[in-house]
Amino acid sequence: MSEQKWKDICELTDLVDNSGVCALVNGEQVALFYLPASQSVYAVSNWDPIGEANVLYRGLMGSVGDTPVVASPLYKQRFDLTSGLCLDDETISIKTWPVRLHDKAVQLAC
Repeated sequence: MSEQKWKDICELTDLVDNSGVCALVNGEQVALFYLPASQSVYAVSNWDPIGEANVLYRGLMGSVGDTPVVASPLYKQRFDLTSGLCLDDETISIKTWPVRLHDKAVQLAC
């Protein structure tokens, strides 16, 4: 089993509390969401498969029970930030990445 390689994406100060930002990682748009209360960062594809546009970083963050979600700004479908599953249509999901905070850097497993 190979060890995960972590790549610096940005600094923690580049993230917006309780909101999303977009980063280009290996040619793919990644939406990063930061919850300061729990010091949690989530990384998902920025591509909205329903609206067919790179817009998820502009979505509204919230939760369904204990599950952190982002609602697409286009048609409002909710995506689980931990698994990528669409809560409104379980046949649809988006890509997720392992993400961590290391010192002041936000890192993705690539």
